[in-house]
Amino acid sequence: MPNEGSKLAKKYNSTAEYRMVSLKKSYKVKTYWLLVAGLMLFLNGNGQDYVSNYRLSKVVIDAGHGGHDPGATSKNLQEKNVTLAVALKLGKLIETNCPDVEVIYTRQTDIFVPLDERTQIANKAEADLFISIHVNANPSSKPTGAETYIMGLSKSVSNLDVAMRENAVITYEKDYTSKYEGYDPNSAESFIIFSLMQNAYLDQSSDFAALIQKTFSDNAQRKDRGVRQAGFLVLWKTSMPSVLIELGFLSNPEEEKFLRSDEGHNVLASAIFNAFKSYRVQKEQTSRFVTKQQNAEEAKPETAIIPDSCLRFQIQIFATSRLLKPNAADFKTYNNVSILKAGNVYKYTVGNKSTYKEILSLIVEVKKQFPNSFVIAVKNGNQIPLDIAIKQATN
Repeated sequence: MPNEGSKLAKKYNSTAEYRMVSLKKSYKVKTYWLLVAGLMLFLNGNGQDYVSNYRLSKVVIDAGHGGHDPGATSKNLQEKNVTLAVALKLGKLIETNCPDVEVIYTRQTDIFVPLDERTQIANKAEADLFISIHVNANPSSKPTGAETYIMGLSKSVSNLDVAMRENAVITYEKDYTSKYEGYDPNSAESFIIFSLMQNAYLDQSSDFAALIQKTFSDNAQRKDRGVRQAGFLVLWKTSMPSVLIELGFLSNPEEEKFLRSDEGHNVLASAIFNAFKSYRVQKEQTSRFVTKQQNAEEAKPETAIIPDSCLRFQIQIFATSRLLKPNAADFKTYNNVSILKAGNVYKYTVGNKSTYKEILSLIVEVKKQFPNSFVIAVKNGNQIPLDIAIKQATN
């Protein structure tokens, strides 16, 4: 987060009243912008056909900030140095332990790389995964912990603040208004317009983000601040599963000490690497679709595969490593919940529509109880990329 972002933080953290007014005004978006946002669902993605023998063979690691953009700063630390150290260690772990995976860096030295060039590097390489590494900060010294973001509409003022601070890096670039198609880092309305342009890899991004948070908590003893959604420009144009990781708060004295240490860099890089390994195994296994068992004690998803040759659109409400009972309180008012098993993760879904238009009309209601829910597509008993499904459904 650059110094310019700190100015934005002050502006959007000044009073709760001002921030909420800004958010309310920002939802008055012109119709044609909403149409553009909808079209992005069709246009984003690399257009690759889904295949059951998928292999994750190329990853892009993005060390946030750099050069004349220090990111967030404290008395003893600059964000750009932490992100680079962790990025290089992560890349080394992948190269050493997964020699069949190509690692590409957006930067390996202390240089400034514009946001659009970072995504261009990933898209040009046709990478299978994009990992952007950052460090958080807060006007208060109390917040601690790690959080992982995926592209989406911010659900809270705090998410909005983080994304706007990170996006403010574009003010270091020339002609940023034309390069980013009119995005104004000082405008909450502009932010929300771009947040609506969620890419078609949201489900895969969410899976990877959840694994990152789990390894941060289990292996790195970091406070788990969860998987969040916000409109980061560096994630917007990537045509692959993408995440933005906030490693911790340099505004907190204890975490600053940890983030400054070589041991801290090793621990964080190892945690992300473990998540990467789990994600790779998960995605290289065949996802199968199963219905929710009527008797949870007798539930055996591996023997309850339902063949389905039809393309169906559903809404993933959450995912967990646990097989829940049919009447679990986690499902709130929903009874007809289905399960999509991917590796060791159970994805719980509602709705079962044949057209994308139908599922979009349903998700409005679902989001009232599950704000982080999103659309997925299933065909022949397998989950397939949403952009591919949309194209098939319209043909």
